[in-house]
Amino acid sequence: MGQLLDPVPRVRVEDLTKSFGPHTVVRNVNLAVAQGERIAIIGPSGAGKSTLLRCINWLERPDSGHVYLDGELIGESLRDGRYVAIGERGLAPARARIGMVFQHFNLFPHLDVLGNVALGPRLVLRLDKQAAQERAQAQLERVGLTSKLHAYPEKLSGGQRQRVAIARALAMEPTVMLFDEATSSLDPELVGEVLAVIRKLAQDGMTMLLVTHEMQFAQDVADRVVFMDEGLILEEGPPSTIFRSPSNPRTRAFLRAVLDRERTSEIS
Repeated sequence: MGQLLDPVPRVRVEDLTKSFGPHTVVRNVNLAVAQGERIAIIGPSGAGKSTLLRCINWLERPDSGHVYLDGELIGESLRDGRYVAIGERGLAPARARIGMVFQHFNLFPHLDVLGNVALGPRLVLRLDKQAAQERAQAQLERVGLTSKLHAYPEKLSGGQRQRVAIARALAMEPTVMLFDEATSSLDPELVGEVLAVIRKLAQDGMTMLLVTHEMQFAQDVADRVVFMDEGLILEEGPPSTIFRSPSNPRTRAFLRAVLDRERTSEIS
């Protein structure tokens, strides 16, 4: 793993809370992510992991707390000592610097692969058609899909569609990537091709936060593992510590159940 030198966190989450009705999903979370650091976020379903990612780029508006990208507020401005939410137009520049890959690919079915990936650079970054397509082609080459430029999403496998979604995020040249269970909707035999792309991004030094249920992948790729439950960060540390000697009883119980389930699956 590369040495982390930047004293200013690439991403900083400060006292973040998010509720839906009476149910608090994220509770007073604090998290700092250094430039080039890879954070794997693990925990049971309903722990608040995906909501935390969505709050980082303000797809969900936090009820309280703040998010910073390279030291600058996201989704808010500070006016006369008060935090004031900004509109969608004001959010756009920050969002363009945060790539997000979802469980479901969210590709436009009426656009081919090249059109899907070039759309963001054209509409958001205002690149002309040729420049946007050149950038899209470069990112599709990066994820191994140059042979599918003019294929439509319905003709692609799930793994290919997810790789298109990754290329689409990369085409915006983000400074941080958020992966929300990027392999959870894939057939098991397709998971490896998507993980290989994410692994290569990690090797290239991309700052990333990954919500994942792939425990071995988290051990191999992450600099730090964060365990969440009931909206709280209960434990965080290097993979070797979290997976071999977690200190929190809830972390131990979760990992024991997950690893037992994986062993049972391998036997069957």
